[in-house]
Amino acid sequence: MNPIVCALLFSLVAGLALAEKSDYCLSEIVKSDERIRSHGYPTETHEVTTEDGYVLTLFRIPYSHKLKNQNEKRPPILLQHGLFSNSDCWLSSGPDNSLAYLLADAGYDVWLGNARGNIYSRNNVLISLNSHKFWHFDWHEIGTIDIPAMIDYILADTGYDQIHYAGHSQGTTVYLVMLSERPEYNALIKSGHLLAPCAFFEHGTSFIFNALGPLVGTPGGIWNQLLVDTELIPHNNLVNRLVDNGCHLSNSICNNAFIMFANGGYVNSNASSMNVLIETHPAGSSSNQGIHFLQLWKSLKFRQYDWGTKKNNELYGQDLPPDYDLSKIVAPTHLYSSNNDALCGPEDVNTLVENFPHLTEDYRVPVQSFNHLDFIIAKNMKELVNDPIIERINTYEGR
Repeated sequence: MNPIVCALLFSLVAGLALAEKSDYCLSEIVKSDERIRSHGYPTETHEVTTEDGYVLTLFRIPYSHKLKNQNEKRPPILLQHGLFSNSDCWLSSGPDNSLAYLLADAGYDVWLGNARGNIYSRNNVLISLNSHKFWHFDWHEIGTIDIPAMIDYILADTGYDQIHYAGHSQGTTVYLVMLSERPEYNALIKSGHLLAPCAFFEHGTSFIFNALGPLVGTPGGIWNQLLVDTELIPHNNLVNRLVDNGCHLSNSICNNAFIMFANGGYVNSNASSMNVLIETHPAGSSSNQGIHFLQLWKSLKFRQYDWGTKKNNELYGQDLPPDYDLSKIVAPTHLYSSNNDALCGPEDVNTLVENFPHLTEDYRVPVQSFNHLDFIIAKNMKELVNDPIIERINTYEGR
C-alpha cells in the first residue's frame, strides 16, 4: 500500500480511537502568522469567542509592505478554508500565487478564518477539549455561528459596514448555510466568491462517497453511532513528520496525500505548495462534518443534519431535516468551479445554480484537468482563479 495512504489511515484510526489524547504542539510547526511574516508582510493574530464558547483564531494581513498603504482605506475580506484544512491553505503557494497575498497587494485588508476544531481553534471556554461535547458540531454550526462571529468581529474592528468573502470547498458550504439560515447577514456581504462550491453531491466521483456513504450516510447505523461526536483525522505531529519526509523523497507520495481524497489527478498541482500544506494538514475536524456531507450524497438534498426520525422531530418538528433555502441568499455571489472536481463536480454545480435564484455569476475554469484542490495548490491558479476573483472584487470597490 502507498506509504501516504498508510500514514493517513493510521492518523484516522488513531484519531477515532484516541481523539481526546491527540497532541497538538503548535510550537513544532510554522504557523500562519510566522509564514506571513517570513514573506515580509505585517500580520496580526486575533481571537473571537463564539456564543457557545469556541475560541476561533483569525490571522490578519492588514496591509501590503509593498504598497505601504497602512494609512489608506483597505476594504476587509474574509477567507475561509475547507474541510480538514486551516488558514495555511491561502498561503501555501507564496506571495506570487496565493490569494491572501495577492489580495493584500491589491489593497485589501485580509483576514484568514479558522473554524472550530482545527489546529488554530481548539479551545472552548465552556467545554473541555477532552469531552465528546466539544466535537458535537458540524458545518451547520460553523455557518450559523462561527462565520457570523468572525464577520461581526472584523466589521467592528475595521469600522466597515460590509465585507468581501471567499471560501474554498466547505468554506463555500458554510457561506450558503449562513446566508440561508441567518439572512440578515446578506446585507453585510459586499461580494461572495465560492471556490469549488459544495452543496449537492449526487454525481460525486470520489471513492470516499461509495466507500463511506453507505456506512455512515444514514442515521442509526452502527458506524454512524460509533463515529458521531468525535475528532476526525486529527493533526498528528508524528504522522505529519513521516509524510513530510515522504514528500522530500517523492513528489508522487506527497501528491497522493491530497489526491486520495479529491481524486482527479494532479497535472496542475504545485508540489512545493503541497509540501507546505503537509506541515499543518490534515488540521482536525469533527466527524459530524464528514458525516453531514455523506448524508447529502445519500439524500441528494442540501439540508440540515439528519439525526433520525425521533430526534429530527424534537429539533425540527418533522421526520426529515429541513432543506437550506437558497432563495434567501441575495448577496452578490460568484461561483468558481471546475470540470475535473471529483467532490463537487459540474453536474452538481448545475444543481446548485438551478436552485440559486439570485446567483450573480457561474464561472467555470477553462481547463479540463483543473480539480478540487487546484483552487489552492495549482501552478496556474493565479491566472485561472485568483486574478479573476480580484478583478471582480475590484468592481465592487469602483476600481
